[in-house]
Amino acid sequence: MAFIILIISKLSKSYTNTIAFKIEKINVPDEKVILNNSDSILNITLNTHGFKWLDYYFKSPKITIDFSEDVTLGHSKYIWTKANTRLFSNTEFTKQVKIINIYPDSLFFNFDVNSVKKIPVKLRENISFSPGFDSFDGFTITPDSIKIIGPKHVIDTIGHIETEAVILKGVKTDIHETIKLDLPIKNDNIRFSSKSVDLSASVERFTEGVMKIPITIVNVPKELKIKYFPKEVTITFYTSLDHFKMVKPMDFKIICDYNMLNSESSFFIAELVKTSKYVKSVKINNQHIEFIIL
Repeated sequence: MAFIILIISKLSKSYTNTIAFKIEKINVPDEKVILNNSDSILNITLNTHGFKWLDYYFKSPKITIDFSEDVTLGHSKYIWTKANTRLFSNTEFTKQVKIINIYPDSLFFNFDVNSVKKIPVKLRENISFSPGFDSFDGFTITPDSIKIIGPKHVIDTIGHIETEAVILKGVKTDIHETIKLDLPIKNDNIRFSSKSVDLSASVERFTEGVMKIPITIVNVPKELKIKYFPKEVTITFYTSLDHFKMVKPMDFKIICDYNMLNSESSFFIAELVKTSKYVKSVKINNQHIEFIIL
């Protein structure tokens, strides 16, 4: 009982002390961005009773500066001075709180004009499909780019934004996921038009097919005649079941280029220069084409 009475007695008395108030900026014009860090402070010497001091010590005290009323616009900076009487009527300070001194007398907020830059979103993924399943069109990100708004010298250093890592194993159904963006460390000077994107992919059953394609020799000098073997090569293609019947031999073209030979060459290298829009991948099973110059 005596201890409680002592504490109440102590807290009922008035004390004078200096405390640091963080600055909370509000109503900053959209076209301006304040370059000062958010740790700008005002050191205010106050006289108040002990109960009020408890509030200040247990909560981080803040002073709100309204950029529509409390500051004046100078050359490339906003200026706040303690002569501004609105501070003394701030709800932070009741009649029980007496302001003794404020330091510094003025605060200067450098600003820059916002720039807008569109940057691509890159998917960071580790996605694998169940055997016999795949996605023909691949992954789609919506939106595939976002706007970044802030000082030019800051946003010029950012070339792209990655998503948070997406890990999916044994996928056999369509993908529909909302993924957060891996945004840079929080910076009050820059804003992003979106903090997440939608990932989608159509998943289908896939199969392999085999087909023989004739070889065309190109860039042979008119005075030369060339015999080559084999006349056609086998390709293996990978496609969805729905597209399998749409794949035709005329969709592919394989050439051997005479200009790619050198004096030590004993064979051509078959090259795929045209492929079907209905296949996801193609492999030539034998690229070495023997030849004789007549």
